[in-house]
Amino acid sequence: MNREEIITRLKPIVSTYVEDKDQLENLNEATDFIKDLRINSANLVDIVLDVEEEFGIVIDNLSMERMLNVGASIEVIETKLAEQ
Repeated sequence: MNREEIITRLKPIVSTYVEDKDQLENLNEATDFIKDLRINSANLVDIVLDVEEEFGIVIDNLSMERMLNVGASIEVIETKLAEQ
């Protein structure tokens, strides 16, 4: 699975929690969940849980702490998929 495919599957997950829907249209690897999309920290946990379900992976706490932007989230997802 390439990075674009991951973003395509990540976008609907993130869209549930985004307050600024216009920013969602420009979702890319540099997009910060908190600064750009104004997602609160409690919802970041929900996103991680949704990502686990969508990709069939388990994300440990250390990896979860890194998932503050789209690029880091893709790296975590790629790593976890490779570990399977």
